[in-house]
Amino acid sequence: MEPIGFHSILILLGVAVVLVALFRYLRLPQILAYLSAGIVVGPYGMGWIPDTEGTRTLAEFGLVFLMFTVGLEFSLPKLIAMKTMVFGLGGAQVLISALVFGLVAWVFDVPPEGAIVIGGMLAMSSTAIVLKLLTEQLEQNSRHGRHAISVLLFQDLIVVPFLILIPALGGNLEQSVWISLGWAFLKSVIVLVGIFIVGRWLLRPFFHEVASAKLREYFMLAVLLLTLAAAWITEMAGLSLALGAFLAGMMMGETEYRHQVEGDILPFRDILLGLFFVTIGMMLDLGIMLELWPWVLASVVAIIVFKTLLVLGLGKLFGMETGVALRTGLVLSQVGEFAFALILLANQHQLFCARTSQIVLAAIILSMMLAPLIVRYNGWLAKRWVPGYTRSREGNLDQIRAEATGANRHVIICGYGRSGQNLAWMLEQEGIPSLALDLDPVRVRDARDAGKPVVYGDVARRDVLEAAGLHRATALAISFYNTPSALKILEITRHVRPDMPVIVRTMDDVDLDRLKAAGATEVVPESLEGSLMMGSHLLLLMGVPGSRIMRHVRNVRSDRYRMLRGFFHGLYPDDGNDAHAYQERLHSVELPAGAKAVGRLIADLHLEEVGVSVSAVRRGGIRGPEPSPETKLAAGDVLVLFGTPEALEQAEKILLEG
Repeated sequence: MEPIGFHSILILLGVAVVLVALFRYLRLPQILAYLSAGIVVGPYGMGWIPDTEGTRTLAEFGLVFLMFTVGLEFSLPKLIAMKTMVFGLGGAQVLISALVFGLVAWVFDVPPEGAIVIGGMLAMSSTAIVLKLLTEQLEQNSRHGRHAISVLLFQDLIVVPFLILIPALGGNLEQSVWISLGWAFLKSVIVLVGIFIVGRWLLRPFFHEVASAKLREYFMLAVLLLTLAAAWITEMAGLSLALGAFLAGMMMGETEYRHQVEGDILPFRDILLGLFFVTIGMMLDLGIMLELWPWVLASVVAIIVFKTLLVLGLGKLFGMETGVALRTGLVLSQVGEFAFALILLANQHQLFCARTSQIVLAAIILSMMLAPLIVRYNGWLAKRWVPGYTRSREGNLDQIRAEATGANRHVIICGYGRSGQNLAWMLEQEGIPSLALDLDPVRVRDARDAGKPVVYGDVARRDVLEAAGLHRATALAISFYNTPSALKILEITRHVRPDMPVIVRTMDDVDLDRLKAAGATEVVPESLEGSLMMGSHLLLLMGVPGSRIMRHVRNVRSDRYRMLRGFFHGLYPDDGNDAHAYQERLHSVELPAGAKAVGRLIADLHLEEVGVSVSAVRRGGIRGPEPSPETKLAAGDVLVLFGTPEALEQAEKILLEG
């Protein structure tokens, strides 16, 4: 294997750093920066870096870590909870797209094996780009955002069969395709079962010993060993490196070390993925693309239009409103990063010619470059093309108005996370009515099942706040820290109700003056207030009179926390920023008629053994807190559980499946 020279690495990093900075300034995804860097430095661009075996090996390492993180985030309960959209809408979209694109490729003289792979590639959408843009636009929990994420979840899953299929299609051509596929399937089953048996019995105790050493680099070394070993095993079995990495990620995702792995693997994954996309960009032959630009352009337009219209039609069949279905289609209209993984594997097995590969590769890259523009303006396009879409959004406002009907002198709580729920509880204890608004549909559903006054709504919109009774409310609390959203809410509130008290939560003192200037009555910087409370308790334990302690607290607050502002950050993050600090949470589970827990006592379920307690049971619309262990559960009961995410997953399985 020809090594990559030091000067090549220096050129590659220099171009990548410049382009990432430029694309970040233009608010474009980093993936496009890495692809552009590859096009610039590659053999078909400036020719600064040759296309060698060494660069292709780097691409394979990036692919391995991409599939490892996909496996790590794989969640069977999540798939089951969203099964209608994931397997229904997602399955139909992938199947029809793959068939249509595959048939078109076959009509244009691509061999059947290559046509199958091209159909699968073009059916995919970009998880990385879509999730990033939806999150930035606060649309990840909107209706079209949830539907798009469901389809992306299925697409991530369907990559695995293609990783098995491509080596089989590129195998011994003297054999029947069906024999090759059957043999590949048999090998896959043997390898999968072997890896899962070993992983189930040995992985948890092995990582328990590794974690007990309390050496971060040792833990990271063990994760790298697991990932590469699983990838090597599947490659030796005639499958693909990426399949083994996916299985390794799935096995780690089943352990209690999943969150630690996610944090530790992130820097390696991002760097190697960047190199993966750079090497993909190096594969693009600009000369062939310029020669065949009409075909490339026609392919891009056909892909975007077909995928948009397909999801629009399927969305209508699955009961979506036209506007929501169109927005979902627009969001999913591009081709995604998994297509690069498949085209890399297909090129290794020579499933289609270089000319076809260049047309497909160019179409994929151009569709991804157009994706930020399409996703960013998906709402505007839906309003232009679907005249009744704006009116359909009134349904959500009607639900908020219905919840706020009769509410007078209530408190509007923006955000129903941990702080928002604590605020609502304190108001409830004093008999003060409140209405919370949140964009997390699962949280809203769980809270409403538990009988809480919470509705789905974007608090950064004036019509939503007015529907929640902004004119009649006595106060407003912004319980999440997102300064741009908080400033927008303050602007709306001060325009409608300049006299109303508004309390804003923030993490520290960085935006304190800015929020006060925008009209916040009080700003609570969480880190500073926590320090103040800790100091107060300490002084009280040291025998300082309570009156003096209260005077210190009043002085600090009246001076807008200036005495506590500024601190020495240090090399390592403060313990207060630990990712596990707020892991325990509430979660509601409704018992259907066929659930295993129906007819059993709470005590018989032994939920405390998995670290979960039942904080309330809601039956027939009546919520009973702290139920007795002798409470017999019935169909339709809603149990409010408390525990860590991992423990809650186990508890939900116990309740539903036994």
